[in-house]
Amino acid sequence: MREPESLNLAHGRLAALAWGDADAPVWLALHGWLDNAESFSRLAPLLVERLGIRIVAIDFPGHGRSQPRAEGGDYPIWEYTLDVLDALDALGLDSAPLLAHSMGAAVSCLVAAAMPERVERLVLLDGLGTLTTEVDDTAKQLRMGLIQRRRSRSTVPRYPDEATAIAARVAGGVTPIDTDTATPLVRRNLDVEDDGHVRLRSDGRLLRPSLVRFTTEQMLSLLNNIEAPVLLIEGEQGILAERAYAQRARDAIARLTRVLLPGGHHLHLEAHAVDAVAEAIIADSNETTRRHV
Repeated sequence: MREPESLNLAHGRLAALAWGDADAPVWLALHGWLDNAESFSRLAPLLVERLGIRIVAIDFPGHGRSQPRAEGGDYPIWEYTLDVLDALDALGLDSAPLLAHSMGAAVSCLVAAAMPERVERLVLLDGLGTLTTEVDDTAKQLRMGLIQRRRSRSTVPRYPDEATAIAARVAGGVTPIDTDTATPLVRRNLDVEDDGHVRLRSDGRLLRPSLVRFTTEQMLSLLNNIEAPVLLIEGEQGILAERAYAQRARDAIARLTRVLLPGGHHLHLEAHAVDAVAEAIIADSNETTRRHV
């Protein structure tokens, strides 16, 4: 399989990687928080070969090789929906399937709920809906966000070499991740400095808590408005499982197929799990095709 093609979309604001022939049907891929387009580097080639599609994976702003938000800007979850629409427009797509992991899955749910005409189907990888804040905790959430914004922005981490940067991601990740899985994500997110040290490209503002979040009721209402068919692939050691909110979120979607597979939160990038993820997507795609023939 040839190396992915590097793209720049939305007037150079969004970097992207593309797998597959330029004239094949396009799926847009959306990565998780603090990840980047390399999140799909193991899954995309499998899907491209078997389904005859082209996968374009963007780096969200502040991630990977994309530009950060403008000075004074921020990263609320709903702002990413505009990036998705900008990417679709830049690719000349009226609509497309969205292949999305974690935060990307949350963003894709918002787009599908608000702009159903732009989303043909959702393939969600260990993510469903956004983080929420209960109504009674609104002031507490706002306080946390305000305090963080009054502090100086955190210095971007700097490491003596790539291996140390990868080890730091493995040791300090929000969800468990091994070295093999973390390597492509970290590698795309590094700049090499003149003295040979490496520095993360991630915008420090990504670490600040949101000023406000959707409430659970708002999020469930949004999920209830998704018209597209949804394939949800969860890792047995992922972030959803049988948690009460996850069950309510699944129940809110009218056309949901759930597949539970061995693996963690990054199961689509884990060497031992990616083949099963690909097979689940291919089987669902084939079934969808049969239903429409």
